[in-house]
Parts: sequence; structure tokens; C-alpha cells
Amino acid sequence: MDYQAMYQQKLTTPEEAVKVVKSGDWVDYTWCTNHPVALDKALAARKDELTDVKIRGGVTMWMPEIAKADDAGDHFTWHSWHCSGIDRKIMKKGMGYFSPMRYSELPRFYRENVTVDVAMLQVTPMDSHGNFNFGLAASHLADMLEKARTIIVEVNTNLPWVNGLKGCEINIRDVDFVVEGDNPPVAQLGGGEPTDVDRAVAELIVPEIPNGACLQLGIGGMPNAVGSLIAKSDLKDLGVHTEMYVDAFVDIAKAGKITGTRKAIDRGRQVYAFGAGTQKMYDYLDDNPECMSAPVNYTNSIDTISKLDNFISINNA
Repeated sequence: MDYQAMYQQKLTTPEEAVKVVKSGDWVDYTWCTNHPVALDKALAARKDELTDVKIRGGVTMWMPEIAKADDAGDHFTWHSWHCSGIDRKIMKKGMGYFSPMRYSELPRFYRENVTVDVAMLQVTPMDSHGNFNFGLAASHLADMLEKARTIIVEVNTNLPWVNGLKGCEINIRDVDFVVEGDNPPVAQLGGGEPTDVDRAVAELIVPEIPNGACLQLGIGGMPNAVGSLIAKSDLKDLGVHTEMYVDAFVDIAKAGKITGTRKAIDRGRQVYAFGAGTQKMYDYLDDNPECMSAPVNYTNSIDTISKLDNFISINNA
């Protein structure tokens, strides 16, 4: 099969690709770092032609173009699966909603309950086998794309190619349109400097972690402080199984504390559903066989987690 010929047949401009969106459609921007950029801008330019276009996203890292105009809410409605500060700003404009859900069930929601007329997302460049990698967000993307009537991928050469369990790629055969964007840098998310309180809490937590524990860390100053202390500790043979991969794991791994050798499943692999952090983290995840991206109905499943001995979850509240 000539994948390059198929690629050229499906290659188009953002402006042409978004013409498939009609008034009343459900459009999926996918998740976090994979939200489209060039396609979002092209869709925003069609604002005055469209009404009641409902757009889904989540953990939004930058303000989408479709939400910037004063009258954007007359044409587009934003539906977030998980609110970042950006999602909350969109909702304060009166043009968006939070859709509450249990994250581990999101793939099933798409399979059983959700309509997707058009899906558009950033992906890595195509490999020699015709595959585009989702980069940092396996999450629920494979199940969402199976439901999509039309799939548009926006290629970004800066997205890391991640190794995964499953649900981390889409083949050119299953794509309707390919757009080559402007290759913007991958959006970065700093964890914030830990406060004195964060450090004090971390100093209480780290002594309770045994060798061989399997860690889940949230984002923020306190988990970062925990990660910093772990990196300087005498702990060894730690494992990782987490919803979100954050910078703290990189520091712990580079300090030689993470081996995953005591994990009962996915031995030797750091497993995560999606990631967002700094360029340091993106460079570390790129083509790293020690790290394994997986759909969220695997990472967050109680059946999966219950198989991990000494599983320790550390989050802010």
C-alpha cells in the first residue's frame, strides 16, 4: 500500500478541511495538548456562517480562536470534560459548560452515548507504516475517533512520538483530511514553585513511601515538592502508574529511582493516560520505551489499579 500517495490525496488546507463543519454539528477538539491550532483558527473564520456548533475539549491549555470574538457564543458552544483555568474563562463568557463524568468511563461514553460529527486534532508526522501518533494524549481518543463521522488530523512536527499499549495511533486509511499546520511549540504547563507548606507536607509524605511503591502524582506545587524529595532520597525500584504524567516523574527517573521492576503488571514501564508539562518532559517521553501511554479506561480502571501492590496516590485537595 502506498501510504505517501494516500497522504497526498488527503492533504488539504485548514480552510478547505473545516468546510465539512455544518450548523448544529458536534465537533471534537479532543484533549489537552492535542487541541487543533490551524483548524481552530480556520473554523473561527467561518463564525458568521455557522450557528449552534457544539465543540468538546478538555484540560484546555490555550484560549481557542473560536471563543475569542465578543459574539462567539452566538455561533459556538464549548463543552469541557475537565476544566482548566482556560475552560473556566470560556464559561464565564456565557458560551460553555462543564460536562461532569468519571474519567475512566469516558471511552465508554463515546462508544455508547456520544455523537461526533467532526473530530480534529494535532498528531505527529506520519511514519513509514501510515500511522500518526497522538503524542501526549491516548486518553479516550481512539474510542472517540471510532465514532467520528469525519476525521481531520493536523500534523505538528513538535509533538513527541510516544510508545503505547494501544489506542495511541491512527492510520492514514482512517483519516479523511490531513492538514499541515505551522508546527507551533507544544503547549507547556509548569507545576508552580512549591510553598513552605507544600514542602512541609512533602516531608511528611516521603518517609511513608516504601521501596518498590508504585506512584501516581497530581500536578501542582505539593506533588512537585514530593517528587523533588524522592529524587534526593534513598528510595529505589519505584514504579509509575498515573492518570497524568508530570515533570516530577522525569526528575525521579533521572535520579535512578524508577525501575518498575516490582510492578505486577506493565513491569518496567511508566504508564500514563496523558501528559502535560515542560519541554524537559516532552523530550523525555519522546520515543522512550520505559514510558507507556494507554487509554484512560485502562490506567484509571479499578481492576488495573488493584493489581498494583503498594500503589500510592499523591494529590492536592
